[in-house]
Amino acid sequence: MTTARAIAYLRVSTDKQADGGVSLEAQRAKVEAYAALYDLDLVAIEVDAGASAKSLERPALARTLAALKAGEADALLVVKLDRLTRSVRDLGDLVDLSGRQGWGLLSVSEQLDTRTAAGRMVLNILAAVSQWEREAIGERTAAAMAHMRANDEYTGGEAPYGWRVADDGASLVLHEAEQEAIAIARELRAAGLSLRKVGAALEDRGILPRTGERWHPEKVKRLCTAKVAA
Repeated sequence: MTTARAIAYLRVSTDKQADGGVSLEAQRAKVEAYAALYDLDLVAIEVDAGASAKSLERPALARTLAALKAGEADALLVVKLDRLTRSVRDLGDLVDLSGRQGWGLLSVSEQLDTRTAAGRMVLNILAAVSQWEREAIGERTAAAMAHMRANDEYTGGEAPYGWRVADDGASLVLHEAEQEAIAIARELRAAGLSLRKVGAALEDRGILPRTGERWHPEKVKRLCTAKVAA
C-alpha cells in the first residue's frame, strides 16, 4: 500500500505568538505525531506566523495549495480547522477545491479525514453547527445592544454629548461642562428662543460643539434632547 503524502499547515495569529514559538511548536509536535500514527509521509510543513484567518490570502497557505494542485501531496493536514480558516464559506470553498483536485483535508483535533465519505459528512455537520453558532451569537449580541440602547446604556464608541468614557473604557461619567451647556440650551429653548438663536447664544458664551464648528439648528435640537444626569 502506498503511503499517503501530506503537507502540514500551521498558523498563529499574532506576532507575539510567532516570536514565542510555543503555539507553533505545539502544532508541529501534534502534526508530526498524527503523521506517525496514521503512516503519513509528511513532505512539508508550511507556516504562516502572525497571520489572521479572516481570509485565505496567506503566503504559506498559497504555497500549500499550489503544491497540492501540482500533485506534490495527497492531503492537507492541520491541527485544528480554525488554523486553516474561521470562515464557513472559505472552508466550503477549500473542500470543493479539494474534491475537484483530488486531495484530502485532515484535522488532528476534529479527527477529520475528508478522503472518506464519513469524513466529508462530519465536516458538513461541523460547518453547519459552526454557522448556526455564529448566527446565534450575532442575534444575541444584536438583541443585547438594542436593549442597552433602549435604556440609554453605553454600547461603545464616542460618548454622547454631556458624557465622557470612564477610565475603565466600559462606562460613562458626567462631562460637567457639556452638562452645563445642555442645561443652558434647554433654558433658552424653554424661554421661547428659536434653535438658531439658542445656538447663537451658546456661541456668544464661548460654548461650541465638540467639533469646534458652529451650532447648527439640528445640532441644537439634539442638544436640547440629550441625556442629562439623573
